Amino acid sequence: MPDIQHAIQIASNPETIYPLTATAKGLSRWWAADITEPSGAVELGFFNRTTIYRLRLKVDSPPLHAECICETGQEWSGTHIVFRLEARGSGSLLRFTHAGWQSATDYFTSCNTTWGELMYRLKAAAEGKSPGPLFLANDLAY
Repeated sequence: MPDIQHAIQIASNPETIYPLTATAKGLSRWWAADITEPSGAVELGFFNRTTIYRLRLKVDSPPLHAECICETGQEWSGTHIVFRLEARGSGSLLRFTHAGWQSATDYFTSCNTTWGELMYRLKAAAEGKSPGPLFLANDLAY
């Protein structure tokens, strides 16, 4: 099974970054504006909720490891989104994996590109800049 992987250096400590990866409020600062929290999960709505990804936190080990399982989405269902943080000097290394895809489809490739953009938005949010979420309720931020 193919996985999407990224690593990015962030000028912030794991304690600051972790909530951005493991909470609805944190995810709304860099990923998606349309977020709800039904039944202990986090739902991210895209393009007027024509696509909804429900994530359930399976590993909650602050400040170094957060892992969610995706419960919805044609190609996302059953995949895992993993954030691992390592303190590095005055900053942190974030290792990101979106694991367990069934195959390397065109959508998988597109998601890899999108995750790259999202990593830089997460970095900016963790470093005190405010790019906002990439996905607005009905469109992209640019």
